[in-house]
Amino acid sequence: MAAQAPSDTGMKATLGLTGVTINAMALIAPGAFLWTTYQLQAAPGSAMSMWASVFVATAIALLTAIAYATLAKRYPEAGAGSSYYFAEISILQHEEHRHFKFARLAKFVVGWASHLYYWVYPGVMVAFMGLVITYIIQTFNPSFGTPIQEIIVCVVFAIIVGAIAYIGVSGATVANIIINAIQIIALVTFSALAIAYRLQHPNVHYLHPSALSVITPHDLNGLIYQSTIAILLVVGFESATALAAEAKNPGRDIPRGVILSLVIQAVIFYFLEYFAANFFVNSGYTFKTATGTVSGFAAANASGAPIGDMVKIIGDQMLGGNGTALAIILAATVVIALVGTSLSCLNTGVRVTYAMGKDSELPVVFGFLHGKYRTPHVGVIILTTLSAIIGAYGVLSVDNLTQVTLVSNIGTFLLYGMTCIVCIVAFAGVVGRGVFSTVLAPALGALLNVLMLIGVIYYAITSGGSTQVDTIIALVFSVAWLVIGFGYLYIQQLAKGVPILHPEDYKEKKGISVEAGGGK
Repeated sequence: MAAQAPSDTGMKATLGLTGVTINAMALIAPGAFLWTTYQLQAAPGSAMSMWASVFVATAIALLTAIAYATLAKRYPEAGAGSSYYFAEISILQHEEHRHFKFARLAKFVVGWASHLYYWVYPGVMVAFMGLVITYIIQTFNPSFGTPIQEIIVCVVFAIIVGAIAYIGVSGATVANIIINAIQIIALVTFSALAIAYRLQHPNVHYLHPSALSVITPHDLNGLIYQSTIAILLVVGFESATALAAEAKNPGRDIPRGVILSLVIQAVIFYFLEYFAANFFVNSGYTFKTATGTVSGFAAANASGAPIGDMVKIIGDQMLGGNGTALAIILAATVVIALVGTSLSCLNTGVRVTYAMGKDSELPVVFGFLHGKYRTPHVGVIILTTLSAIIGAYGVLSVDNLTQVTLVSNIGTFLLYGMTCIVCIVAFAGVVGRGVFSTVLAPALGALLNVLMLIGVIYYAITSGGSTQVDTIIALVFSVAWLVIGFGYLYIQQLAKGVPILHPEDYKEKKGISVEAGGGK
């Protein structure tokens, strides 16, 4: 089996619906990603369709979230395995024996590919953290920001997040409750001030002439390009499914947590903050470049911290010249939100790795639990170290950050697309299944995730220059990672006699029942 039942994992079942949802919400952190992503989204040729793209991305994410929630409801015994567990049991549960042999291969491919996301993404967050902290310190000390200083910031941050993850999901939940409360307050405050600014300054030339213009797509190509960026804002809802072993009622709370986390963070707060920011953008917002002064979306695209610039304008004109102070406060909340995002992703990543370690699909050391905290502490230590290394690499240049971000994005789309397909397989032939949640939603989710992956790669390569080179590097690394995975399977077969394909009587030997969702 890909994971043991929750009662057999040794993990403590401490999470209710609130805990499950809060941990997933921390990964979909609108307070962090508005700040870190808006510059890229402000590309002048497509920025007018930014809000509509967030809407499209959220719709795609909801289709994928429905697949995850449906699988989590059917397989509450998944423990820490998430998609890795779903991939195997979805094949083994069927009565037809001829497909059983592919169960191990399916679960390994899904689990191994998921590490492109779960092992790289925390490092990307550490790099973002280094950039935001550098921005804050440079406000007081403009000379700060040498490569060694940025590396030190990333390493310290990774250690702090790793230390919180080490003591268990309960400690992480308390931290994430506080973090989510802070970022929600900050988001609502920023959004209210941005909207109020426009209402109080009607004579300024705004790039969107009306509220309707903000939410309306302006051209198809721009919408598609923007959607390939916006889809990356809403990933993370699936992290709830890796907490089944620590949920008091996984069959009820995990599916709800998956959907609730996405609805709260995306449908409510992303929609609000992106409306407010785009409603605010005007020709009075300028930025000096090497070739001259630009304004509006061009200024946001040229600036390293466009939301910080907007907040400075708002604070200076509406709050008695306190724009810089307000920008620093907002940047601090971004730092806090990034702590929650990194923590949530690190928690998710090590739990899937833990499930693979228990199965001996990865070295068994990954399947060990801490004697006191009951956390996969070996995985936490290794992933913390890896996050520090990736973050330190990414913070050094835009090209480095682009490379590691693209690797993480490739892993995300692969994982989401495959999980949607797994959902279809899991419910094939099941009497009384809901057609929308088991066929239509996951089929659309699989198709759209694949198209988004193609779109991300296409736009990155066709843009030319260093971005094209960065994309090729990311693709080569991703392909190499998958090849290494198959090599590991082959070595296990040679060294330990573990077949890559299950024998046809595997299900009977394991005592897996077709009833009760495939559990033992």
